[in-house]
Amino acid sequence: MFSRRQLFACGLVTASVFAAGGAWAQAYPTKVIRVQVPFAPGGTTDIIARVMSEPLGKALGQSVVVENKAGGGGVIGAQEIARAAADGYLLGMATVSTTAANPAINPKIPYNTLTDFTPIINIAATPNVIAVHPSFPAKDFKAFLSELKKNPGKYSYASSGTGGIGHLQTELFKNLAGVFMTHIPYRGAGPALNDTVGGQVMVIFDNLPSALPHIKAGRLVPIVVAAPQRLASLPDVPTFKEVGLEPVNRMAYYGLLAPKGTPTEVVDKINAAAKAAIADPAVKARIEATGSLIVANSPAEFAEQIKAEFAVYKKVVAQQGLKLD
Repeated sequence: MFSRRQLFACGLVTASVFAAGGAWAQAYPTKVIRVQVPFAPGGTTDIIARVMSEPLGKALGQSVVVENKAGGGGVIGAQEIARAAADGYLLGMATVSTTAANPAINPKIPYNTLTDFTPIINIAATPNVIAVHPSFPAKDFKAFLSELKKNPGKYSYASSGTGGIGHLQTELFKNLAGVFMTHIPYRGAGPALNDTVGGQVMVIFDNLPSALPHIKAGRLVPIVVAAPQRLASLPDVPTFKEVGLEPVNRMAYYGLLAPKGTPTEVVDKINAAAKAAIADPAVKARIEATGSLIVANSPAEFAEQIKAEFAVYKKVVAQQGLKLD
């Protein structure tokens, strides 16, 4: 990689080229911006993206539309972002599944999570929850664990896809707790939730925002949560730390990223617009109503979070001997 000074010295570029690039970045955006969700509609990633789209577009002065590109536990959608033009007009929703869990467990993933993206902002972090269908013969963690140990292989669990955070966290739980359930991967949290609510699958490890409406309606029973402390929305449900399984006690993040090489001026403009959107009390309330915690950090801080989370899951995969189904 050459510096601007080196390029000028070699005669490979002129000041006018950089001036034009700077002017382009300052004019951004001049057309519709697409935000791609790498999962099917109905999951937490989709919820957060749609809450943010209108206020983000208002802050940027252009329409922001949300698209869903499901498949491969989020890999297909993330791969499309990695290969997109670095012009700020196709952004992706970044999740633990696409930037940490899936890359950690899948050696054939078609992108490098640390070099193929430009992190923009972590919008929010969300707790995760193990929940069961009401017909499951246990309604609390102690009874849940006992039932699984008495009946190894009897039950299946749903996840948003192979290699996603729900898959990897459940496999870690199984390993540490000494239990076995069969993994049923879906093309996103929405379809996985539908089948768990419908009783086709008994157990799901899901993000709280997408599971909570079903819990409140009595269609799912919460068993244990991955969160720093007990949640106000589920005060009687213990955390993984409380039940002696602290390594499973990790929250999910939901942020925006762009392809590598996206101009810093564009990244900073999107970051500022996202922060302005989140600062709106109505938007903040809508995000927090899902059970999420506002983060709204800088591009550099989000990049460090992704790097750290990826390292954690790489270690988990190695220590627990986890492999793809």
